[in-house]
Amino acid sequence: MNKKLFSLLIALMSLSLLGIIFVQGYWISNSYKTKDEQFSSNVKNSLLNVAAQIQSRELDDYFYIYRDMVDSIGNPEQVTVNELMYATGEDGNDEKSVFYNSILEEDFKLSTNILDTEIDSIQFKRLTNRKDRVRIKASLDGIKGNDPIITTVSRLTDFERNQFEAAFKNISGKKPIHQRVSEPEVDTLLQKELGKHGVVSPFEYAIFSRSLATKVQSDNFELDPDHTYSTPLFVNEDLNTQYQLYVSFPGKEKEVLNSILGMAALSLAFTGVIVLAYSSALSQLFRQRQISQIKSDFINNMTHEFKTPIATINLALDALKNPKVKDNQEFLNRYLLMIRDENRRMHAQVENVLRISKLEKNELDLPKERLELHDIIEHAISHVELIVEDREGYIKTHFGAMRSSVLANDSHLTNVIVNILDNAIKYSEDTPKIDVYTENVKNSIILKIRDQGMGMTKAVQKKIFEKFYREHTGDIHNVKGHGLGLAYVKRILDDHDAQIYVESEKDKGSTFIIKLHLIS
Repeated sequence: MNKKLFSLLIALMSLSLLGIIFVQGYWISNSYKTKDEQFSSNVKNSLLNVAAQIQSRELDDYFYIYRDMVDSIGNPEQVTVNELMYATGEDGNDEKSVFYNSILEEDFKLSTNILDTEIDSIQFKRLTNRKDRVRIKASLDGIKGNDPIITTVSRLTDFERNQFEAAFKNISGKKPIHQRVSEPEVDTLLQKELGKHGVVSPFEYAIFSRSLATKVQSDNFELDPDHTYSTPLFVNEDLNTQYQLYVSFPGKEKEVLNSILGMAALSLAFTGVIVLAYSSALSQLFRQRQISQIKSDFINNMTHEFKTPIATINLALDALKNPKVKDNQEFLNRYLLMIRDENRRMHAQVENVLRISKLEKNELDLPKERLELHDIIEHAISHVELIVEDREGYIKTHFGAMRSSVLANDSHLTNVIVNILDNAIKYSEDTPKIDVYTENVKNSIILKIRDQGMGMTKAVQKKIFEKFYREHTGDIHNVKGHGLGLAYVKRILDDHDAQIYVESEKDKGSTFIIKLHLIS
């Protein structure tokens, strides 16, 4: 994929993901605000209803007392009667109907003891409505007579109640608040109204008089502006009041959050899945791109690795055609040895590739037996000691382990050590200087192979056991190879239930550490 197109695709995917996260965040925030406003609206409506019920209950209590007292009074101070009369005739006969509508207005003075005020008395009016119907008809002797048909009498209680309410509101404010409303009443009404509006959060309440707390309040009330709502209480006819009912909800945020928690959790979960999927896809894209680049490097390196021995073999074959060489046994043996070595070299390259392929398919059969690790190390050293001597270097062994019996595959464990030794030689720019150590730690044997070569950075140490990975210097490989040796080492040791680590510092050499289990 084109690098610019790849970058554009990544940018678009990242922008889309950020957009989804932003929309989800905005939705959750907006939902929270909406639920918070709904909570506030429900609480305010509940408080208004509670205040109205308290005020109505107080008025009802005293109005019933007043009505009973008025009914028990014998003579009013003054009586006024307003009467309306009208007559109608009926077609076809001599009868007439006369209608009387009388309003009886009686004035009373009542003691204000029922209101516990300092006023001596209050003037009230009682109105009674009387309706009569009289039918006038002529008798046989021509004399007209009266026949009362209907008489109804009713109290005009609405007028009295309005009159009482107007007077009551003006004088009831002189009573202390704790005599007008009780804590159980406030608590019961609040629970009832809040429950009707779906508010289940615990609450505390208090009644304040001109910004000062009164006796009517719950035990744990605190005036917190962020969690407290208020409504006027006992409003007079001028719409003024000296009392405020405050209700605080310490768990307001919890209830609001709980109301959107389910949908928010699902939204966040789905967003998290999208983020994980995106991260995985992005990782795979970069991984595939890296593998593509590594495989290209691998093909180039393998081509170079085969090109040299093939060229050498061709030259040796051409030389063998020379008549002078045919007659010289020394030259003949030399060129034949060269062909065999180069052929062995190519075969080794192919074997490494095949080993990795078999390991990945779990097709590599690794029968294990009891072996002495020290013997395997000595055998592995014999494979590379001529190369080390040719470069005037050394491989020294320091066997400190008293026990070295392990359960292993002879061939593959030998290849593991050869690969590490081969790397130590290749990455030593000057004379190879390699030390091999062993020691026993509990039920394990530790093998350390230390060189004084080029070393590696921390970043390289994390990747050296990956297939095809090779360290670069710019765009040029300092050491020829195909990046399969240490990947093979790691796979073989995993199969042996062994561990491998590397300790290294740039330009100061490397130490490969292998830990294997001992057997009795």
